[in-house]
Amino acid sequence: MHTLKKNRPLRRIVLASAATVSGMVLLLSLKPHSTPAVAGLATSPAPSSSSSTSSGTTGSSGLATGTRTLTGDSVQTRYGPVQVRATLKNGKLTDVTAVTYPQENPRDQQINAYAVPQLTREALTAQSADIDTVSGATYTSEGYRQSLQSALDSAGR
Repeated sequence: MHTLKKNRPLRRIVLASAATVSGMVLLLSLKPHSTPAVAGLATSPAPSSSSSTSSGTTGSSGLATGTRTLTGDSVQTRYGPVQVRATLKNGKLTDVTAVTYPQENPRDQQINAYAVPQLTREALTAQSADIDTVSGATYTSEGYRQSLQSALDSAGR
């Protein structure tokens, strides 16, 4: 005879209650996919293209000497805008900072916390926008590369 037949109604009640409680626990443990209110404030876009020069002169080779900070174009990607700021000292790329990049949700934050520093290292090593794509951050990598190239183009590199 089957264990859930009429002569054992209490067992059915216990099993149904346990299944209901388990289902509720699973539903309540799910985290909603929502954007934190603070993250929206941190990603205000910077001007689309600007450059500022601090103590720069042009040498005989045509390259600027001194320190120049150039902001690249804001590149719209599938997951949001990407914009970088490059610092050149005596024509050499000394710093690259991601001004704007996708960080609207926890997954974007996780991916770009890994990808942006790696892209910065690649750019400083290559001294150009000819850098490799970071696996798992293809769109951010492409936007980073395009924005950096626009900053370098405005410097005449």
